Amino acid sequence: MKTISSFSLLVLFLAALQLHANASHSLSQEAQLKKFISSRKNSASSTDTFRVRNIADRVAGSLSTESTVSDQSSMKAADKITTLPGQPEGVDFDQYGGYVTVDAENGRALFYYLVESPSGASDKPLVLWLNGGPGCSSLGFGAMQELGPFRVTEDNKTLSRNMNAWNNVANVIFLESPAGVGYSYSNTSSDYDLSGDERTADDAYVFLVKWLERFPEYKDRAFYISGESYAGHYVPELAATILLHNTYNNRTVINLQGILVGNPYLDANRNIKGAVDYFWTHAVMSDEVYANITKNCDFDNLNGTFTDAACMGAAVAFDSGYIDGYNIYAPVCIDAPNGTYYPAGYLPGYDPCSYYPTDAYLNDPAVQMAFHARTTKWSGCAHLNWTDGPMSMLPTMKWLIESKLPIWIFSGDFDSVCPLPATRYSIQDMALSVTTPWRPWTAKEEVGGYVQQYAGGFTFLSVRGAGHMVPSFQPERALVMLSSFLQGVLPPYVEQQ
Repeated sequence: MKTISSFSLLVLFLAALQLHANASHSLSQEAQLKKFISSRKNSASSTDTFRVRNIADRVAGSLSTESTVSDQSSMKAADKITTLPGQPEGVDFDQYGGYVTVDAENGRALFYYLVESPSGASDKPLVLWLNGGPGCSSLGFGAMQELGPFRVTEDNKTLSRNMNAWNNVANVIFLESPAGVGYSYSNTSSDYDLSGDERTADDAYVFLVKWLERFPEYKDRAFYISGESYAGHYVPELAATILLHNTYNNRTVINLQGILVGNPYLDANRNIKGAVDYFWTHAVMSDEVYANITKNCDFDNLNGTFTDAACMGAAVAFDSGYIDGYNIYAPVCIDAPNGTYYPAGYLPGYDPCSYYPTDAYLNDPAVQMAFHARTTKWSGCAHLNWTDGPMSMLPTMKWLIESKLPIWIFSGDFDSVCPLPATRYSIQDMALSVTTPWRPWTAKEEVGGYVQQYAGGFTFLSVRGAGHMVPSFQPERALVMLSSFLQGVLPPYVEQQ
């Protein structure tokens, strides 16, 4: 009988499970992740594990250009954001925005947005935030819709304050990566066709080293990396790159102290298995469809072969209806025939249509000038050709654990894109011994989620009532989690009296 490759089956299955994404999510991390899997279905590199190869050769040239202290000081001063159009009064923290060239020969430069803490910035750690995709903007999603200090209001011009912004407890950099995403660019168009995990990690490392020259006060500061979705690749890969560079240079080039990743895409096998189980256990998939899929699709072994007709036939019977894959219980954004849009329902603190005002704001020439960005057509996600990315990040995660790097993974429990069961299956595959059993944690006298800790300090948390973009759906709980992570203690559990 005819058989298909593991990636071909993955694509067929994802097509059958395709949620009816609305226009506001057409350029989302969810859509981008599915596009990534589809584009690489015949990629020979898809089974590789991530390795940091030829450290000196691949980045030495980019790091060789010397800059004087006065040069760096002037660049920092030029990056200072005086004010963003429409920002509220009383902004009590410093903001910076601009470019760091990561490849002078090709003219490849990455855009960053730094928000310092309103109080005690000089004593607070530095957190780098990366959104997923691959190819989605940390500025447009992370900064403007999740954990940044501002939200764009419905008038497309005015900013409101996010009182649960992560810069309350840390100084936060939002990096648009790789080149081609958001305001980041390359003067060599072929760069966009050579995007991939390896180059993304290399460029992010070069960015950090050069950025620290521009902001020398952060050189010895505790540094953490966080992100979500395909950042389940980005974050551990960048962490491994940093640790190996520190070893190679026999000194701490970057003072990496831990990583915190939400709803991560860690393992292709486990993500699909977790999605199927999630849909079934949350009453989106019928018993009959679930039984037929699990019978005909061996998602425990994607490197094997499968019966095309049987698996596809089982998968196409699934229909989720018009729901949001980011949060299966959240309202969706309705696109009206007259060109307007509005939420299908009300969920406190969450706007499913928030992409529209964000897109309009970041495409305003006055806004781009204030950010010190080039005049460009900003888009939430870029259409990049992705050349490499391992099927599983678990070998890299194990290496980081063995290197004694603190790792926290968190999952919003309403997400179906990179669902909580998928993360659980991945953790089970690492066979870590439990040191702190599963228990609740609290935020504002409510259960904020559940947490379990493993040997080596590896920690897994759920965030109750959150979707894929945890800080959007549960901002208070996300901030409690971040604070605990930075303090190196598990989130508190306050029992009801």
